[in-house]
Amino acid sequence: MSHSEPIPEAASAGDAAERKAASGRNRAIAVWAAARMDLNPQSTELYAQAVENFHSERPTEEDVIRKIYGDLIASNIQVRESEVRTRAAEFLAQAREAVKNGN
Repeated sequence: MSHSEPIPEAASAGDAAERKAASGRNRAIAVWAAARMDLNPQSTELYAQAVENFHSERPTEEDVIRKIYGDLIASNIQVRESEVRTRAAEFLAQAREAVKNGN
């Protein structure tokens, strides 16, 4: 399929659902990381927004995982990269389920 051809509606809807799920994952993992960093509610919201903005600039899951992991390490939080990856996968599964259920 060339870039000039329209995207089939089903594929477009699936892509939109996956983007919504990724956004939900990003917010959830940002809130999780903020709690680990002991941020207050206002700082948590700002951090979640920053992660969402970061994801719009660098749209891969890998980039988000590296950012979260780097931020935790920079805050002197003892965490393994594998833990961040596991949490990201859990949050993505939860977000996909929420999108599927219309939330």
